[in-house]
Amino acid sequence: MNKIIAACGNDCSVCPRHLPKSEDELRRTAELWYKIGYRDHVVTPDEISCEGCKVTNWCRYNVIKCVTERNIKNCGQCDEYPCANIKECFEVTMSFAPACKATCSDEEYATLEKAFFEKKQNLEA
Repeated sequence: MNKIIAACGNDCSVCPRHLPKSEDELRRTAELWYKIGYRDHVVTPDEISCEGCKVTNWCRYNVIKCVTERNIKNCGQCDEYPCANIKECFEVTMSFAPACKATCSDEEYATLEKAFFEKKQNLEA
């Protein structure tokens, strides 16, 4: 499977939210997001599904807006990489790893690690 690297370095190709996914897969992802504290309730499959980065999507760090304005695919292609914004993104993302590791099964954690906790490696590859 080819990696699909998001603007911030997430690997969408292994993300449990990234379409195409079955309703059941998305329901399990919504339950996982609730279990690890990413959501305060179990959302619908439509709410948890993702089709990748778009400027219209909410992004905590406005990364997609920045890369779109610079006409690049991801932060790793930026002349200013690593900027303070992406460094904060890495730091905050990694702050979730211990709670995920403690809460998730080994398989769930491995998926989250590949999808979200290897941003820096993905952008520097």
